[in-house]
Amino acid sequence: MVQVEVRRTIAAPPERVFDWLTDPVNLTAAPLFLRAGWVNGVSGPSVGARREVIVLGAWLREEITGWDAPRSYSYRVIRSVPPANHEGGTVTVTPSGDGSDVTWATGYTVPALGGGKLTEAVTLPIFRSSFRAILDGCAKALER
Repeated sequence: MVQVEVRRTIAAPPERVFDWLTDPVNLTAAPLFLRAGWVNGVSGPSVGARREVIVLGAWLREEITGWDAPRSYSYRVIRSVPPANHEGGTVTVTPSGDGSDVTWATGYTVPALGGGKLTEAVTLPIFRSSFRAILDGCAKALER
């Protein structure tokens, strides 16, 4: 299984950081994330809400599985092309001095049909870099 975890301290209040990170449009702060948004008329995040993410070379349908604003939310990829078995992901925002510590963790495996271990090896640095880019985008937007 692939485990991805990135951390970043952002000089902004946890509520603002959490709100920014839960807006799927902001996922496009990562260059390879081409489009993201809520599906089926959902206008905001909550348990059961679904979002669609188009990444260069992949499509993901995700469902929010846990919601504890402004501290954390969890999600799971429920469908994807290429196929993957997502163990779930969690974004945690913790107050830290005048800012917020953010941890983004996720785990997944790719079946042989989706390229297996080769796809896992290729996607690990891509997702790690993309999550860092999203957190960098959050810092850039909120630390002005």
